[in-house]
Amino acid sequence: MKSPLSIKSKLLAGLVLVIALGAGYAFWQMRAPDLAQGVAFGNGRLEATEVDVATKVGGRLASLAPHEGDKVAKDEVVATLDAADIAAQLRAAQAQVRQAQEATREAQAGVRKAESDVRLMRLTLQRSQELVQKGFISGATLDRDRNAQQGADAGLAGARTRVAEAQAAVEAAMARGESLSATVNDTALKAPITGRVLYRLAEPGEVLAAGSKLLTLLDLTDVHMTIFLPTSEAGKVAIGSSARILLDALPDQVLPATVTFVAPRAQFTPKEVETRSEREKLMFRVKVRVDAAWLAQHEQITKGGMPGMAYVLTDAQAPWPENLQLR
Repeated sequence: MKSPLSIKSKLLAGLVLVIALGAGYAFWQMRAPDLAQGVAFGNGRLEATEVDVATKVGGRLASLAPHEGDKVAKDEVVATLDAADIAAQLRAAQAQVRQAQEATREAQAGVRKAESDVRLMRLTLQRSQELVQKGFISGATLDRDRNAQQGADAGLAGARTRVAEAQAAVEAAMARGESLSATVNDTALKAPITGRVLYRLAEPGEVLAAGSKLLTLLDLTDVHMTIFLPTSEAGKVAIGSSARILLDALPDQVLPATVTFVAPRAQFTPKEVETRSEREKLMFRVKVRVDAAWLAQHEQITKGGMPGMAYVLTDAQAPWPENLQLR
């Protein structure tokens, strides 16, 4: 009969063997393929650009149609705020515009009357001057006519000032109306991009302040992976270089990509004096963006957060290995 200790030892040895085999299999799955010269690689996760839909004005949320996971199109109205109060202010502003326009027309009529008075007084003054020269009237009459003509000139200047004031009032009322009209338009919130709803952050009925977030969208046309390369490889990578991505969940699907960013300096600041081994530890951040046309045809395949490997060409003339060829 075998002792309990012997049985436990065998079970422990078997467990260690299973763990070792599992680790070996995982390493085999995650290992980088045999690469030709001129290809560098790094591991990372797919990331999509996040864009928030937020209120520009405060108010009560009347409707919010999309839910998490829904796809929305650019410029699609996704939410509305209660705009009854602002709409009433807009109607009042439009009435003020009409009132100011009527005041302008009245002031312009006053200018026309003042101009007529000026013409009449100038003719009267001219006649008085002729009659004084002939001795038919006294100089006092001429003085009265001269004063009347000066008064008519002053009245015309005042009428023109009132026209300018009325026109300024019209412009101010129209500007307020345009501002309120824009505010009314801002109560209909549109999606700034075509994307998928990641988070729904509010519900109808809530009273929101200006700047409150309603939705977080994932830009399905801007998916990228960030990797880190050592100095010896990062220095050979150029922006615009061809790249490939392999996801752990889709090992047979090669994603076409392009290098869109290479950090101009190391991720970690080196010491003032550094050894060769320390320089070799410096890493540079590289951003690889998935081809937008490919994403448009495979948007259901790629999801943010999926881990994988990104491969970039450090030699533009180097061919891609067979397993990284686009299919």
